[in-house]
Amino acid sequence: MKKTTSNSIKRNLTMTLSLMMTATMLASCGSGYDGSESRKSGSYNNERTTAENYRYSNVTAGDTDGTANIGGGYNTEEYNHLTENGYKLVSDEPLSTFSTDVDTASYTNVRRMINDGWEVDPDAVRTEEFINYFKYDYEKPTEGAVSINTELSDCPWNSESKLMLVGLQAREAKVKDVPTNLVFLIDVSGSMEDEDKLPLVQQAFSMLAENLGADDRVSIVTYAGSDSVVLEGESGDNSEEIVSALNSLSAGGSTAGAAGITTAYKLAEEYFIEGGNNRVILATDGDLNVGLSSEEELTDLISQKRDSGVYLSVLGFGSGNYKDNRLEALADNGNGNYAYIDSVDEAERVLVTEMSGTLFTVAKDAKVQIEFNPENVSAYRLVGYENRLLNDEDFEDDTKDAGDIGSGQQVTVLYEIVPNNGNEKSLKYQDNESKVETNELSGEMLTVSVRYKDPEASESKLIDKSVMCSGYTEAVSQNFAKACSAAEFAMVLRNSDYASGLTAQGVVDYMEQNNVDNSELFELIYKYMQNGTGSEASYW
Repeated sequence: MKKTTSNSIKRNLTMTLSLMMTATMLASCGSGYDGSESRKSGSYNNERTTAENYRYSNVTAGDTDGTANIGGGYNTEEYNHLTENGYKLVSDEPLSTFSTDVDTASYTNVRRMINDGWEVDPDAVRTEEFINYFKYDYEKPTEGAVSINTELSDCPWNSESKLMLVGLQAREAKVKDVPTNLVFLIDVSGSMEDEDKLPLVQQAFSMLAENLGADDRVSIVTYAGSDSVVLEGESGDNSEEIVSALNSLSAGGSTAGAAGITTAYKLAEEYFIEGGNNRVILATDGDLNVGLSSEEELTDLISQKRDSGVYLSVLGFGSGNYKDNRLEALADNGNGNYAYIDSVDEAERVLVTEMSGTLFTVAKDAKVQIEFNPENVSAYRLVGYENRLLNDEDFEDDTKDAGDIGSGQQVTVLYEIVPNNGNEKSLKYQDNESKVETNELSGEMLTVSVRYKDPEASESKLIDKSVMCSGYTEAVSQNFAKACSAAEFAMVLRNSDYASGLTAQGVVDYMEQNNVDNSELFELIYKYMQNGTGSEASYW
C-alpha cells in the first residue's frame, strides 16, 4: 500500500466525506429522512445488569426492550465492564504490576462497530489493545527473548503530567524449522450462518492451511449441538484436502462449546509434537448456550487445559450476538491470544502476515513491574491494562499465570507520571540510602522489570532497565506519537474521565502536528466523526 502523508490523508478524506454528507442532505430535503437507513443510531445503557458485564444496546426507533433490532434480529452483545485505572500515590503504592497483553480484538471489534455506523460501547474499548494493534520501531533483543525500550516526554492530554512509554520487543524465532500441530476448533452452530461468521472463518483457515508444510499437522473439530471430528492429523502438504474439509462445513443447531474444547485438546495432545508448536485455534462468535457456557465455567475449563503444553488462540467473528467477555476469558486463561476478524484482510494479517507472532510463543507468563522513585515521582496512572493487573507479590511467583508473547511481537505500555521534588524513599531506593546521598540513584525516575519464561521452562528470567529523569525529551519519536494517538482515540471512545475535553478532532490535530504516519487510524477517526455518534456530531 502506497504511503500517504497525514495532511494529504486529511484533505482526501475531508473532500470525500463532505461530498457524501452533501449528497445525503440533498437526498433527504423534503423527505423527512432521518438517516436510519444508512446508519444504526442508538445509545448504550449505563446501568449494568451485573457488576461484571452488561448487554450492549444499540436501540433503533421502535425498540423499547433495551436491545437493538438488527436485520430482524436483536443485539445481545456482551462486554465486561471496565473501570479505568486511577492515579496511585507513590508513597502508598510504589509498585505497579501487570501481565503483558498482545491481544488486538478490541480495536478490530470497535472498528467493525464504527464501520457499521453503530454507537461504540465504551466497555468494548480496551485501551491497551488499541495501542498494541499498531507496530512500532523498537530495538530488538541482543540476548534473551525480550528487550525493554523506554521514552519519557510530555503527556498530550494532561499538561500536569509527563508520559512514559515502555515498549517490549520479542525476538524473532526461526519458525520455518519448527513443526506445527494445529487443531481448528470451529463453531458451526446456527448463530454462525451469517456471511461475516462461518464463511469468513472458512476463508481465514484456508489461507492459513495454504502456508503450512509437510511437517505440520492439522485437525478440524466442529461443534454445534455436539462436537464432531472432521479431519484428524492431516499433513500440511495436503492443503487441498484441508480446504475441502473446511468448505464442506455448514451452520445449524445449538452451541455446546465445552464439548468441542475438550475434544480439540484431546486431539492436540494425541498428535503432540515435542519441541513443536502445539495449538488449538478457536473460531466462534462466543454465543455458547449448551453445557458449560458461563464465563466462570469456561475459565475453569480452560485453566485445567493450559498445563498440557497446548496453547490457545481465540478468533472472534460476527456481530449482533457477539460475546466478547467469554472469548477474552478463554484466551486470558488458556495461554493464548485473542483477535477479532472483521474482514478477509484482517484474517490475512493475523493468520498469514503475522502468523509467527500469532502461533509461536517465545516468552511465556510475561509480567511487568514498575518501581517508582518517590524522590522524583509523586503519582502515576497506568493507561489501560485494567483486566491485566496483578498483585505485587505475583511478580516473583512463577506459578502465577500471565501473558504470552509471540515471535517478533511487541507490548506497548503508557504511564502518566506526576513529577515530585520531595525526599521520600521506598524499596530499591529506600534500601540504598547511601547511594542516593551520592546521587547514584537520585537521578532515577523509575525502574522497569520484566519476568518471563522460555516456552519449555518452569522458572522465570528477570531483566530490568532504569529510566533517568535526564531522559526526558520534548521532541517525541514516531513510536511515542503513534502510541499516544491510539490511546487518545480509545479514551475518546471510552468517555475517559482522565482526558476530559479531548475530542476526536483533537486526536487528528495531534497526529498532524507530530506527522504520525498511520492512515488506518486517520480513516477510522474520520469515519467515527462522519457517523456523528460521538462528540463531533456537529463537525460536519
